[in-house]
Amino acid sequence: MAKAKTIDDLFYDTLKDIYYAERKILKTLPKMARGAHSPDLKAAFEKHRLETEGQVGRLQDVFEVIGKRAVGKTCDAIEGIVAEGEEILEEYGGTPAVDAGLIAAAQAVEHYEITRYGTLKRWAQLLGHKEAVALLDATLKEESQTDKDLTVLADAGVNEMAKAM
Repeated sequence: MAKAKTIDDLFYDTLKDIYYAERKILKTLPKMARGAHSPDLKAAFEKHRLETEGQVGRLQDVFEVIGKRAVGKTCDAIEGIVAEGEEILEEYGGTPAVDAGLIAAAQAVEHYEITRYGTLKRWAQLLGHKEAVALLDATLKEESQTDKDLTVLADAGVNEMAKAM
């Protein structure tokens, strides 16, 4: 008979999922920055790349504090979201709409990450992983701020530029 799975197993599996996702995002952000027209959007992608490097490090710390190996597990969700972003670059690259599309793709990534980190934080609390809670909460706050910053960029003219041309 197979061992019954627990929330601890689910926590570890989900941690592996977001670890894979963050590393995938880290590879994708430079491509998004190159495809963006707006200097502000390029800068936002670069800022988020630097933050993501820190988030990967923080996840490695979470693995360490729970006594597990830092390893990724293929995240089909992030693969799909990244593929949609690449499709936007291909179909809208060189047009005024590309920046609006890139913001939408980036926010899809952020929303996925926000749900994952929120869940992981709650599970870490339940499991008594106090140090992991603090690490996950720091990343959750960064992801939420990035989402807000992207909305500000969209509303500050990116969406209007996409419409006007």
